[in-house]
Amino acid sequence: MSDAPLTRTQSVMAAIRARIEGRMLGAGDKLPSIRRLAGAMGVSPATVVEAYDRLVAEGLIRAVPKSGFFVARRGVAPMALAELAPARPPEIDPFWVSRQALDTPEDTIKPGCGWMPAAMMPGEALRRAMREVLRGADSLLTDYGSTRGIPALRRHLALGFAGEGLAVDVDQIMLTASGTQAIDLICRFLLRPGDTVLVDDPCYFNFQALLTAHQARIVSVPYTATGPDVALMEQLVQAERPRLYITNSALHNPTGASLSPRVAHRVLGIAASVGMTIVEDDIFADFESQPSPRLAVLDGLVDVIRIGSFSKTLSAAARCGYIAARPDWVDALVDLQVATNFGGPSPVASAVVAHVLSSGTYRKHMDDLRRKLTRLRSEVGARLTALGIEPWLMPQGGFYLWCRLPEGMDSRRLARAGLERGLVLAPGNVFSPSETAERFMRFNATQMPDRAFDLLAALITE
Repeated sequence: MSDAPLTRTQSVMAAIRARIEGRMLGAGDKLPSIRRLAGAMGVSPATVVEAYDRLVAEGLIRAVPKSGFFVARRGVAPMALAELAPARPPEIDPFWVSRQALDTPEDTIKPGCGWMPAAMMPGEALRRAMREVLRGADSLLTDYGSTRGIPALRRHLALGFAGEGLAVDVDQIMLTASGTQAIDLICRFLLRPGDTVLVDDPCYFNFQALLTAHQARIVSVPYTATGPDVALMEQLVQAERPRLYITNSALHNPTGASLSPRVAHRVLGIAASVGMTIVEDDIFADFESQPSPRLAVLDGLVDVIRIGSFSKTLSAAARCGYIAARPDWVDALVDLQVATNFGGPSPVASAVVAHVLSSGTYRKHMDDLRRKLTRLRSEVGARLTALGIEPWLMPQGGFYLWCRLPEGMDSRRLARAGLERGLVLAPGNVFSPSETAERFMRFNATQMPDRAFDLLAALITE
């Protein structure tokens, strides 16, 4: 392959190809006029004419007399997300790791998965709620969901927010099909291909996968025991001017850390200095006995959007998420949800969730669950420490332990060896955009039977 520099014509052709492949130009879109592109690229109009003619010959674009040049219908290849993301070994590829956790047989041991076993979820309360919902009007079982979602669940959420000190009108809350769909809608609303988004390092790996789907440019800030490293965050934000910052404030995934008041105020100030919107994923909120600072509460939903779901505490099968934001943004997000989903989430799933949340059963379930998880985190942490796997910190709630492996051990290699023995693990670098967490691994304390410790011990000594 020649290393000769591109000619001016080839440079123009490469620029057009990059716009099409990056989906900044879609099938049928009109290309810039010859004079406009020539001026923008600092070349002669003749050079642009030659480049366009060659691209027409290739079939990538088409010429329409007296109208200009347009992207050909066959000019855009199907988008494969794996090709958009930086190449990674499978053990730390977010898509590959997700597939292993979701698709392996039920008897596989999954310390690396992100949910609790069915025995710890309120199965009987869900059955009662489903029976109650099934006795309701037929329209609930047959009709589309309303655009904002059922009022009963939105009212429940608004009351809960008020208890935190966040005054929210019911119409400022919209229900979504899941927490992931909530972020997807926000990205559709606020991002364009190539926009910069700030995430924590480490962070929930599906944030990276979703941002890849939106062709965002990801930059990351190191996460500490009290929140993001605000000194580095300030430098990054001033240099990169990200459009969004996506984070968990409480019981951060994967580290289990929570924001301190000082860091929370600094984060809001940094975001305000450049007009950066914060998306606060509050999915683990109910696992905290004492609420830690929340950016949405401190900000009042001016520059912060709160999202969440009930998949961790109630059911990942009856999926339902939410967005709480300023009124004009919610109106626009509702329109997007209509365009992409024709209405809100399943009214059946939403009604089931509302029924359980409004019953005394849910409060008792969470009280009991918090007690169990406190014991489990301590027990699992001690057993991991005995193997030389040390928790980075002991979280104040939830079921994740972010752990440092023994010196010289790579979590990716450990995950590959574990999978061969029927053990699904979550290596550190799947969470780290900078791939600087090779000695770390996230463990789910609720998915650690004795057999998991036996397998880990064998893998470490090999």
